[in-house]
Amino acid sequence: MNRLRRPTGKPPAKADPDADIPDSGLRPALLNSAVEVIELALGFAYPADNVLSHYFRENKTGSRDRAFIAELAYAVLRRKRSLERSAKLHSSSISMTRQIALLALVRVIGYSLRQIEPLLRKNEHEWLKEVALQREADAEGETLGDKLDLPDWLAERLSAQMSPKQLTDLVHSLNTSAPLDLRVNTIKGEREAVLAKLNADGIEAMACTYSPVGIRLRHKPALNKHTLFIKGVIEVQDEGSQLLPLLLAARRGEMVTDFCAGAGGKTLQIGAMMRNTGRLYAFDVAEKRLAKLKPRLARSGLSNVHPVAIDSENDQRVRRLAGKMDRVLVDAPCSGLGTLRRNPDLKWRQTPQAVAELVLKQTAILAAAAKMVKPGGRVVYATCSILAEENEGIVGAFLAAHPEFSVLAADEVLKTKGVVVAPNREDGYLRLSPQEHGCDGFFAAVLQRQAV
Repeated sequence: MNRLRRPTGKPPAKADPDADIPDSGLRPALLNSAVEVIELALGFAYPADNVLSHYFRENKTGSRDRAFIAELAYAVLRRKRSLERSAKLHSSSISMTRQIALLALVRVIGYSLRQIEPLLRKNEHEWLKEVALQREADAEGETLGDKLDLPDWLAERLSAQMSPKQLTDLVHSLNTSAPLDLRVNTIKGEREAVLAKLNADGIEAMACTYSPVGIRLRHKPALNKHTLFIKGVIEVQDEGSQLLPLLLAARRGEMVTDFCAGAGGKTLQIGAMMRNTGRLYAFDVAEKRLAKLKPRLARSGLSNVHPVAIDSENDQRVRRLAGKMDRVLVDAPCSGLGTLRRNPDLKWRQTPQAVAELVLKQTAILAAAAKMVKPGGRVVYATCSILAEENEGIVGAFLAAHPEFSVLAADEVLKTKGVVVAPNREDGYLRLSPQEHGCDGFFAAVLQRQAV
């Protein structure tokens, strides 16, 4: 997802609601552009970050305006259901997209009516004033999906997995903006030195809570031209994602596979953990995703990584490695619902049918990956989903069919890497969430094959 600066035109959290706004940069044309982008994003033909990227390429826009448009678009996507419900309860000649954009400015982002007055057309001020003051009244008769800003099917599935408070806390955290996390490439640098360099360059940075190679930035600056990025010392990677290679715990000289490597963020971390020794395969069925690994690999300084585009999990090149791998990471294709902070459109684009298809795919991939593991070896199954059928359901079925594998307690594995994460339950799985850990939602299971 594109990392865009937050708009400087947004008022501080404790700003005077009646403050003057001559220098805010808000103007009718800017709102019109935002509404145009929102209309495109709500078509759900493409991921929202792709819609924004394409729009900004086609329309010359300053960084401040891009930030405003992006923040408003994501605010609408996060609260789409409740915003549309309020708009429908208060009939108006204003287009639906413009109505929910205006409501998002006030209800979600926090502008006052006076601050956005320069943006408003005739009659919009009175309509918005009426609707903005009716938030509590509009809540009457809400369904669970309305309250949580989720589609009904997703609200129902999540409510069956957790308590009402846990669900409310989870959804609230998923409806906030994600921070920008970096991973230090330990082949080329150390975290303390990188922190010192970033802060010296005016980029406020701090060590991540859990990942020993993670850095969290206070803001979201453009980093692609920073010397640390160009030299491959840092990569953008969520802190939760950085914990998965620690569960794999690949060592020097081993044979390792990243089975669903994608663009290779975790692959590069694994390669660094192996100290650039052994052999690390990066498999993926999407050549376009693997192509994104190549420039990152060139920057990283690693020579032990071997990207391979495969036809499927049953590709001959996969079968030839049966019983030869010390470690296999399966970051399986999934619904991505643990990344809603970054990709809020996913909750509207996913369907129960799509999840059912993913479950079949996840089952097949884990089974194929497990065949690659030698006796005494390890496979880590992970997703960035928060749905039980993609997580506990997959692993439970796998263990029932493969008694030669058993679960290693994830929190104990992490302790060996100096990482302390309190176990969520006694089943040994790792469950990360934004409300508890400040990272994307992840599930992981460490599965050890019995030694001969």
